[in-house]
Amino acid sequence: MRMYDLIMKKKHGEVLTEQEIQFMIDGYVKGEIPDYQMSAMLMAIWFKGMNDLEITELTKTMAKSGDMIDLSAISGKKGG
Repeated sequence: MRMYDLIMKKKHGEVLTEQEIQFMIDGYVKGEIPDYQMSAMLMAIWFKGMNDLEITELTKTMAKSGDMIDLSAISGKKGG
C-alpha cells in the first residue's frame, strides 16, 4: 500500500477502507509518511469529504494512536 495511491483515491472521491485509514494514520504517527503527503490527503478530504464510516474509522484509529486513559472507574457521563 502506498500513500500516493490513497491520496489519488480520495482525490477522485472514492471511499477509503478501514485498512487504508489505519495504514495512513499508523504510518504518519511512526514518521513513515511525510507531512507533505498527509497535507495532500487532508486537502483531498477537504474537497471530497468523507462518509460516516470513514469518519468513524478515522476517529477510532486516531484515538488508538496515542495514550488512552481508562475512565470506566469514574461514574457518570464522560465526554461532550
